[in-house]
Amino acid sequence: MNKFATFAAALLWAAAATLTSCDDKNEPGGGNDGNGDVAAALIDYSAENADNWHNYSVQVARLLSNDASKLYDAWTVSYNGGQAFADIFRNHSGNGYTSPLNCIEEMIDGCADIANEVGTAKIGDPFDLYKAGRTEEALYAVESWYSWHSREDYTNNIYSIRNTYFGTLDGTVATASMASKVASLDPSLDADLRSKIDAAAGAILAIPQPFRNNIDSGEASAAMQACAALDAALSVDLKAFFENLDASHHADLSAIVTNYVDAVVLPTYKSLKERNAALLSAVQFLSANRTDAAFEAACRAWLSSREPWEKSEAFLFGPVDALGLDPNMDSWPLDQDAIVNHLKSGVFNDLDWSDSDSDDTIEAVQNIRGFHTLEFLLFKDGKPRAVN
Repeated sequence: MNKFATFAAALLWAAAATLTSCDDKNEPGGGNDGNGDVAAALIDYSAENADNWHNYSVQVARLLSNDASKLYDAWTVSYNGGQAFADIFRNHSGNGYTSPLNCIEEMIDGCADIANEVGTAKIGDPFDLYKAGRTEEALYAVESWYSWHSREDYTNNIYSIRNTYFGTLDGTVATASMASKVASLDPSLDADLRSKIDAAAGAILAIPQPFRNNIDSGEASAAMQACAALDAALSVDLKAFFENLDASHHADLSAIVTNYVDAVVLPTYKSLKERNAALLSAVQFLSANRTDAAFEAACRAWLSSREPWEKSEAFLFGPVDALGLDPNMDSWPLDQDAIVNHLKSGVFNDLDWSDSDSDDTIEAVQNIRGFHTLEFLLFKDGKPRAVN
């Protein structure tokens, strides 16, 4: 994953505002970059930059839609020129999967990884930086702070764990699910896992809104602790439960894997594809109809398209990882200065990359595209940008 890769760009900006009580000062920094230009933190939509602004936005939205389609197709049509990844995973017939237990372990690892990331990186990195007095770095380590959507993103990450464990998308429990299997043999473990999932989601939503203004709050500390407890329950207790089952449970494990693919992964990625296509349409409409109402509609589409992505983060394995689609779509922190330089360049057909490119070239491109670049172009201070 490419998130939390560097704070270098953020350090180019001027001194940060006090984060826990920033009142009306929602953007850090001074008014220019030392060369007479408006600093990246303060650049805004205007009649002078509107054409570039919309051309850039449309290209980023198009790439997001393409990547979402590519991801869904890799699971349902063909992966790397072979069979669909859904078939590989269901049948544990390649890509390192040799048994249903291998697949269950991958599912659990994905859940534990995102529980750990939410606690130690998405909340923990800003918290630790703030406590160390590095307040500006702390602010720019907060994901989704242009839209003030951080808490909802992190909560949806926890719901991706719930969906994987329950085998559904609606909070009910599927018959062929890890939750049903655990409940049938160890009800206390099932109750503990459910409690810790609920506790983590609840603790995140208890952080005062927006998170970027409450980085060092007691609620943020409690959310980190709740995520750590969930991580431990998944990576230790749940994993041990399944690894200790004997061969007589093989058929049940296979059914759990099949249901997980069909009822959780595929509909989540289908929604991601559909909502990113709708996002592209909204951004294209905004380009052709430059009104505050169109900005608001594009922002609503961004929020909608974001939900299935965040609810997929418990399964960041397979095509989303191997094809580089995670950093393509969700790199963080952004290189805001590079985004503004790209905006000013007027050249927007160079945002893709190939396997022959260097790692530095690929990362540089990924840092100026994806959800958060479009968020930067659509939102300001938690609200849609305005034409007037």
